[in-house]
This record gives sequence, C-alpha cells and structure tokens, in this order.
Amino acid sequence: MTNRNARMLGKRVLHWRSWLVAGAVVSAVLVIVSCSTVHRSVVNLPMVPGAEYLGSKDCEQCHEKIYRDFIASADHARLMTPGPNSINVGCESCHGPSSLHAQSGAEIKPPFILTGGRPSPNPHGPASVLPAGRVKENVCIECHLDVRGQFNLPSHHPVSEGKVGCTDCHSPHKGSIHIGGGTSLVDANEACFRCHAAQRGPHVFEHEAMREGCSVCHTPHGSVNAKLLTARNANLCLKCHFQQASGGRILIGGADHSLFVQRLQQGTCWTAGCHEAVHGSRADSSLRF
Repeated sequence: MTNRNARMLGKRVLHWRSWLVAGAVVSAVLVIVSCSTVHRSVVNLPMVPGAEYLGSKDCEQCHEKIYRDFIASADHARLMTPGPNSINVGCESCHGPSSLHAQSGAEIKPPFILTGGRPSPNPHGPASVLPAGRVKENVCIECHLDVRGQFNLPSHHPVSEGKVGCTDCHSPHKGSIHIGGGTSLVDANEACFRCHAAQRGPHVFEHEAMREGCSVCHTPHGSVNAKLLTARNANLCLKCHFQQASGGRILIGGADHSLFVQRLQQGTCWTAGCHEAVHGSRADSSLRF
C-alpha cells in the first residue's frame, strides 16, 4: 500500500469515527431526555373547583369489577405510565376528580359523568357546584381530536346528533377498545353488524372484501364521500378490481366492461342494475339481486 493510499484510508477511518461519535452522542442525549421526562406529566387533566383527584384505587372500593377488568385487560389502561404522576391517570382521566363523589357516598355524581346530566351540589358544605356533566362523546373527543373533525364531515355516523354513541362500538372498560376485536379480520365487523344486521348474511355469493373488514370500503367515523366510503364512485371498486385494456376491450376483474364505460364514468358499480348487492348476493355470483 502506497503512502497516498494509506493517508486516504486513514481519512476515511477518521470520517467514520466522527460519524459514530456523533451518533453515540445523539443516542445518549435521546436516552437522557426520554428517561428524564418519564416522571413529567404529559396530559393536563381538567381541574374542578372543590374536587380533588384520588386515584383509581379509591374507585375500586365500590366499582370493583369495573376496576379489575380495566386494569387487567382494557386497552386504555395500557396508556398509564408507572410513577408518582400517574395517580391522576386512570378512571379520573375520563370521569374527572372524584373526591366529592367518594366523600358523599356516591350521592354527588362524578364531574364528568358519561351518561350526561348535571351533577348534584354538595349537600355537606359550601363547596362550589360542579360544572355540568359532559356526555360520553365529549369525554372521548377531548383526547381523540381527529375523530371530532371526522364527525363534522358530510357523511358521518350520527354521534353528534345523539343517535349513536362511542360506546356502541368501543369498550372503554374491558378488553379491546374495539367491540369484537380479535386476531381475525372478520371479528372487526361485529361492531358494525350490531346495527347493520342485513349485511351480515349469510350470502350464497359473498363479496370477498367482507372477509377483510367493513373498513376496507368504509371509514367508521366520517367521510367526504356518501355512505362513509373511503373513495367515491367506481374508484372504490377499482382499488381491488383492476382495469386493463386488451384488444380494444376494457377488462375489469377479467370481465369485459367495454359496453359499460359510460356507466362507470357517470356513476358507480352498484347502480344502474349492475352490482347492487355489494355485500353479498343469494342469486348471482356477480353480486346482483
């Protein structure tokens, strides 16, 4: 090896060493920052005049089953970080500081009751009357701000209208946050089928997309498209049923659709007498009634 090559090699080694040192410094800083912020509160819970936070263990005294199910299996419980600042995280994250509720033997409702209504004033002293209880949907969207926006889209589940509630599809106290949650994709449909029973089937000719879950075609909270669809018109179907041009013909899903191009441009695959039975059919393998 010549002296020139040796010098070049040495420069390369120094260059890589400098990068390694810089990477190690950045990693060390990240570790220090992450470890030092574990004991810092990252969510500012609401304060209520005259009420204090007690911690979830106090709730266990009266709500033992709900508490044990929550701690043992609830997805929401996984959000709690061990440490001194976690005392206010848990039941009171949603229900609010509940000292007056506990001291009154449940005569005073928690400040943020999930059934709506106004908590009673404190009959045992001049403590301030707690603010009006928030309905359960307002409690949820305090954290889920993206969902709040989706409920304002043109097509949405009627949660803001009071016809459907978050707990109709989500279970905050026990197990998976999604009702019917499990390892099977079909299980995710169970929450939908509780209201949309006709789509459950059984169907002689099923739409294969149903095996992957309703959310393949529908967004559960809100959409700019009609019927909560993830895409509008025939574009939704063409996400799975690929379009090809062959010999002057237009093939979709391997079938000739040349005569129906105008229909596809003007509407959807499930209108105008084509594939109306989008969830499944008992009469036709092409999903017709």
